[in-house]
Amino acid sequence: MTAIQPFHLAFPIRDIDETRAFYQDLLGCEIGRSTEKWIDFNFFGHQLSAHVRPEELAQAKANQVDGKNVPVRHFGVVLKWKDWHDLAEKLKDHQVIFIIEPYIRFKGEVGEQATMFFLDPSGNALEFKAFQDPEQIFAK
Repeated sequence: MTAIQPFHLAFPIRDIDETRAFYQDLLGCEIGRSTEKWIDFNFFGHQLSAHVRPEELAQAKANQVDGKNVPVRHFGVVLKWKDWHDLAEKLKDHQVIFIIEPYIRFKGEVGEQATMFFLDPSGNALEFKAFQDPEQIFAK
């Protein structure tokens, strides 16, 4: 498997201080460059740029996946199996409200994965997932 290059994602937020606290303190993301209008995070090796643009925030519509309402517009990361479980417990301990509670999706099928969805303080949907077998990430 070749090394994966980091992606870059810019997205709107309503408040820089609450965003900083969420991504840095709760998710453990290091802060990169920032101003009073935007802030960069090291999001598990990828670059997120959060821009204060509350007028661009909108609730994501959902599609049915495995019987759950998955927000169509979302982003996240694939973690190692243990790291995913550790994060799920940390989020529960911090009383994060889940859109979709941590569970195993497609159990017993090709592409079986652990997944969970929740919102950041600006209402951006995040998905964190994990595969016991990383070769299943793109399985059909």
